[in-house]
Amino acid sequence: MPQPTPVSDVAAVRRALIAAARAGEAVSYAGLLTDLGHRFTRPLMRALCKTLDVIDEAGAAAGEPELAVLVVRESDGLPGQGWWVSNRPVMMAYDGPWTGPEAMAFVRGQQQEVFDYWRAHDD
Repeated sequence: MPQPTPVSDVAAVRRALIAAARAGEAVSYAGLLTDLGHRFTRPLMRALCKTLDVIDEAGAAAGEPELAVLVVRESDGLPGQGWWVSNRPVMMAYDGPWTGPEAMAFVRGQQQEVFDYWRAHDD
């Protein structure tokens, strides 16, 4: 049985998210952890979120859209609280609720930008 990929492996997590973006799909926290060879636990999810921050900081510096918006809760298809309260540039333009139809419309728009970008760019 292969060893799990550490959730701190920025390159591996980034590759998984770019693949999801090119496929036009969001991925749940649990699904991404499973893809990396782990079972979902809250400590692993928190560690994964730190990796997502690193990925998005580097991506922003390179002019790429945020990949973290693709990682969502299974329950409602929205990113977790940490995404909403971050200092990400995209969040500076949104002042709505974190749940419900308005939040979903905002997230879907952000996700579509990521899908479009990665379908048009080679890694």
